[in-house]
Amino acid sequence: MYYGAYYSVDVINGPGTRATLFVSGCIHQCRGCYNQSTWNPKSGKVFDADMEQQIIDDLNDTRIKRRGLSLSGGDPLLPSNLPGITKLVDRVRSECPDKDIWLWSGYLLEELSKEQQQLIDKVDVLIDGKFDENLADPSLSFRGSSNQIIHRIL
Repeated sequence: MYYGAYYSVDVINGPGTRATLFVSGCIHQCRGCYNQSTWNPKSGKVFDADMEQQIIDDLNDTRIKRRGLSLSGGDPLLPSNLPGITKLVDRVRSECPDKDIWLWSGYLLEELSKEQQQLIDKVDVLIDGKFDENLADPSLSFRGSSNQIIHRIL
């Protein structure tokens, strides 16, 4: 798995102060996407054990209290990203149990494969649906267009 960016302190992508990972790889390629540099699944940097540990360490850092982890992209639910994202989510659940996990995906909840659904069952919030520039609304919280739905999972 590759990632395009990691923000150890983020106040935009979810409620409160968070750590945010933008993974690489997206088949949706929505018109007007603000993160086109992540469409190629091999763009950016390799997501390795050091980066995974950095996220865990940041979430457990008591100097800057973070509410949770945000996963975006690209698309964290791209089948090639599932093993890496599942491993990270499992570690966050185990080692940072007081943190919430938000995940953005262009896939719709009702269209998820069994493997994708298994991952979603471990997150707190899923924002699903492709970005639609015709429905773009900057006044919306945590989503770019009105067709995207915020699902509270846990």
